[in-house]
Amino acid sequence: MKKEEQKTKNADKKLLQKIGNGLKKKWLINGSKTLILVAIIIAVYIAVNILLEKVVLPEIDCTKDKIYSLSQETKDKLRNLEKDINITLINYSNIPSVISFAERYIELSNHIKVERVDNLSARADLMQNYSLGATDSLIIVKSGENEKTLTDNELYTIDYSNYEEIDTTEEAITNAIIDVTEEKKSKIYFMNTHMMYETEYFSNIIEAMEKESNEVETLDILAKGGIPEDCNCLIITTLREDLKEQERDKIIEYIKNGGKLLLMCGPNINNVDLTNFQKVLDEYGITIGKGVVFEGSSENMLSGYPDFIVEEMQEGTSLTQKMNMKMNICFADAAKIIIDEEKAEELNVEHEILATTTEKAFIRTDLQGQTSPTRTAQDGEEEECTIAAMATKTIGDGKTSKLIIYANELFAMDMPVQINGYTMLTADLYNNKDLLLNSIAYLNERENTITIRKNVETVNYTVTEQQNTIIMTIIFTLPIIIIIAGIIIWQIRRRKK
Repeated sequence: MKKEEQKTKNADKKLLQKIGNGLKKKWLINGSKTLILVAIIIAVYIAVNILLEKVVLPEIDCTKDKIYSLSQETKDKLRNLEKDINITLINYSNIPSVISFAERYIELSNHIKVERVDNLSARADLMQNYSLGATDSLIIVKSGENEKTLTDNELYTIDYSNYEEIDTTEEAITNAIIDVTEEKKSKIYFMNTHMMYETEYFSNIIEAMEKESNEVETLDILAKGGIPEDCNCLIITTLREDLKEQERDKIIEYIKNGGKLLLMCGPNINNVDLTNFQKVLDEYGITIGKGVVFEGSSENMLSGYPDFIVEEMQEGTSLTQKMNMKMNICFADAAKIIIDEEKAEELNVEHEILATTTEKAFIRTDLQGQTSPTRTAQDGEEEECTIAAMATKTIGDGKTSKLIIYANELFAMDMPVQINGYTMLTADLYNNKDLLLNSIAYLNERENTITIRKNVETVNYTVTEQQNTIIMTIIFTLPIIIIIAGIIIWQIRRRKK
């Protein structure tokens, strides 16, 4: 009996040994396969990451205004770039969108290089040369000895018709590249005799012009003996006294040779005789009316002051047709521009209206005796007034003279105004500076200059109650259903075993 029990135990022991050996062998095989599979997965993962680091995949910009892509216009302008360009980004590590956008220019040309300076304190040379603090940010675009700097404020503007932020990063960087590679800068002369305000009052806008690859000089026509041949644009502001006959004749001669003029002339509030200046305006069939324009619409005045009128520039004009945003201007004590269309036809002059008031505007001539912010019986009738216009005069021999006239000069000055407790310069109100710089670029026929403005406003989307119910159902109910289904299937399979 004991022998049989011993045989049974030995048999059971052998069986267990066989099973154990089999399991060990099977585990070893499967374990080896698993380790090999894991090793392969890790190797593939490492290889893919190394490959992705070396390969630059094209980005797809699905935004409506292509705010993350370079425009075709930029690509066309810089396609044949022959000069080396260095773009230095100072302290933009906290704004990766600017860095990413600037680096897109490298793809356009092997002449463009981008350098990042994230620790400005280690670059005493930059801090000293550009008067920067350790945390200040700046973009420097340089080619040889020519360079242009861009501040954060130059990378965006505001569409004041809807207060949307408009991205001008591409416009600023591309135009900076164009500016530093230009062989010759445009020459602008600021007439500085007989003026109501000295050119010092326009220092900010003159600085902005110079940043747009223009050379700006003051001009005394009598001292110079005429208007220099290199004059690309002559600027005249409101006169405190009339031109001399020689000055008048030199300006008319300049016009007949295809000259370009920018007039910023407000009302003749001192009622001085401007006969000679009117002869210049007659070349374009234009007269500047008497009195100050007051806006009767409360929605079109600044902080309740009717003589500070806020108007929208006309869309689709030669000046604004490249814009993809609305431009608002703010004029202080503007005059009315009167256009004689019959005379203009005789003079071969075509006019374009750039900006008007509403039909509730009126003219006030007695500025000392009347202080009422609303129209009185002594004021002119309510009417729509033209406050900005453009004229193109065909002279012959393929020549044309162009004029842009704004019935106001205060909008471009360094005149401080108080708005809701803040002090601002009139040149910085609304799109005043944008408008003036675009006017100069147009008159200078700067065909290389681009205008690329993209709407970057973020829109808050509010879901409806029904949409919210659907979203909450997907987030909470669906996972619960999947879990319950998994438990049921597991129980069914368990019972079948």
